[in-house]
Amino acid sequence: MKEKYQIDGMGVSAPGAVDVQTGIIGGMSALPCIHGPSWTEKLEERFGVPASIENDANCAALAELALGSAKGMKDMAFVVCGTGIGGAVVINREIQHGTNLYGGEFGCMVMRNENGELSTFSSEASTMSFVRKIQKKYPQEEWNGVKVFAEAEKGNEECRKAIDTFFYNLAEGIYNIQHVIDPQLILLGGGISRREGFAETLRKKLEEIVGKVGECAKTKVVVPNIDVCTFREDANLIGVAVNLSRRKREVCLSVHGEDHTL
Repeated sequence: MKEKYQIDGMGVSAPGAVDVQTGIIGGMSALPCIHGPSWTEKLEERFGVPASIENDANCAALAELALGSAKGMKDMAFVVCGTGIGGAVVINREIQHGTNLYGGEFGCMVMRNENGELSTFSSEASTMSFVRKIQKKYPQEEWNGVKVFAEAEKGNEECRKAIDTFFYNLAEGIYNIQHVIDPQLILLGGGISRREGFAETLRKKLEEIVGKVGECAKTKVVVPNIDVCTFREDANLIGVAVNLSRRKREVCLSVHGEDHTL
């Protein structure tokens, strides 16, 4: 690539608790091989260009903040709903990494399962939360999120109930995020956010929760402003360029045929 282009730098979007200053990934991960070394040091040594690294959800949030659904926003939260739940917190257009680099790790928030036992937001409101429930009900079949929705639309009551619980739990977590951070916008990402009617269904659950809490608290509570992300599976890569541009003079980026100078 150096023979063809002028390379201003290279960036990485990575899972885990990424220390953007040292380039080291901490915390726990399904990929233990990524923990330990300074990736920025190794990449700069090998390729001879400036390198940056950031958490994948934070990269996606940066993309949406610069060019997507959160463009122009000052404060926002990004919630990624997939096999687990991750996210990012942006205050005054800056990623909030937190003391232990756990800023935006919404999946660790405490919830209760259907038996009243201690659980987490990831366990109760990720896409796998309702898939696991249906897999337990019908162990002789293979299930995924698409199949659960399809069967619910055909009238399967167990699938319908599992999806309804998922949306309620997701709305509950989003309500809590709103009233802790109070952002202008909470963006939703992950494959399920592409589903037609996803945001509308979630808004109805949020309004239901707001109504109940308002009656209990006897005070005004906020209906979270939610939307789905613009860049879907491209958000991480675009966010890498945005992150790099914050450390370089500028980065020229082509997104879906449109050129942007960051």
